[in-house]
Amino acid sequence: MHAMAGEQLPQVKSAILEVIEDATVSKNIKVRLEQVIKILDDDADVSVRVNRVLNEIDELSNDANLQPYIRTQMWNIASMLENT
Repeated sequence: MHAMAGEQLPQVKSAILEVIEDATVSKNIKVRLEQVIKILDDDADVSVRVNRVLNEIDELSNDANLQPYIRTQMWNIASMLENT
């Protein structure tokens, strides 16, 4: 039953990795996104991981130093997570 809930997680992880690999993203954002990946890889229940990641993504997307297109990517990642 939980397999369905976690199906989007590889796509979410891939989208986060794309942001991390973007040369224009600041180091502190990359570090926080790497922590988000660790949360996704955790053994906790899928819903717990998704909620923790959504909180992190929400905080990151409110960062004033974030480029608008990266913020849009954050919102897209959040949308993917909300559909899990």
